Amino acid sequence: MFRPQADRPLAMLRDCPAYAATPLLDLPALAGELDIGSLHAKDESKRMRLGSFKALGATYAVAQIIADAAGTTNLESPEARSQAEQLTFITASAGNHGLSLAAGARIFGAKAVIVLSNAVPEGFAARIRSAGAEVVRVEGTYEDSVAHAIETADTNGWLLLADGSWEGYVERPALVMEGYTVLAEECRAAFATDGRWPTHVFLQAGVGGLAAAVAAHIREFWAEQPQIIVVEPDAAPCLMESSKAGHLVHADGPLSNMGRLDCKDASLIAYSALRHDADWFVTVTDGDAAAAVETLARHGIATTPSGAAAVAAMKAIPPGDNSECLIVVSEGPEDG
Repeated sequence: MFRPQADRPLAMLRDCPAYAATPLLDLPALAGELDIGSLHAKDESKRMRLGSFKALGATYAVAQIIADAAGTTNLESPEARSQAEQLTFITASAGNHGLSLAAGARIFGAKAVIVLSNAVPEGFAARIRSAGAEVVRVEGTYEDSVAHAIETADTNGWLLLADGSWEGYVERPALVMEGYTVLAEECRAAFATDGRWPTHVFLQAGVGGLAAAVAAHIREFWAEQPQIIVVEPDAAPCLMESSKAGHLVHADGPLSNMGRLDCKDASLIAYSALRHDADWFVTVTDGDAAAAVETLARHGIATTPSGAAAVAAMKAIPPGDNSECLIVVSEGPEDG
């Protein structure tokens, strides 16, 4: 339902001055603290100056949608610019996806409207506005912001570019996930050069786009296959519960401090992929995630509870002293 290959987004990104592979950090001291053999952390905190892996998703999707509509991959051409000027993209976001969409729309000449619930920190709203997008605030949860974005898109004839998917709405989220495969390909290339492949990969999930994209790329393209563990807040285990049920289910729970992971409804295409590609689904508490932030800070990595969730999972379910583990530090601090 989505392309696990990174060739198309990489081809587009190679012309982007802001693109560079993010660091794959070797953390032997933290590995020792966690009683594992080795630990690599893919640090997304400076990705394309937007501060999270999501810079790879919506920005690429905007570019591909404009290219398809204009019939050219030259996004500087008059045809592409004319097409972009006619488009308004809208999405709901917990912060980073909206920032990526705002940046993509500004770069390629389109308009963007980002819907945020009141639970999203004002720091994200300010950064999104500074990227040139309009911000709409709504009462309630992330799911309420999604409903508002869908309704507004329908009313105004705007292009909804969600990072989640549901029955009848899969093509645009699939492009977002295709962008995320760049992260997995960067890791694959590094491990192929080094010759030491992970035995365990921990992937945090909100609606599941990152986890599903990376897991699918691993299953198809990595020379050695690790165990893949999907990590969710215990307040929002939508993928775990859907996997148990064999169909999508809503996960009820309180607000979590893992704001970018606090999604009560999984993406359809992410769930459909992860039910086959993931080995385990685990949950972590808000307290565990906050403690993991402090753990990473002691080792020189600044992130949020969402970005540190994989470390929390490793503490809760140790993979063993001979394991070689990969985590994704998915974002930098909320204040950017």
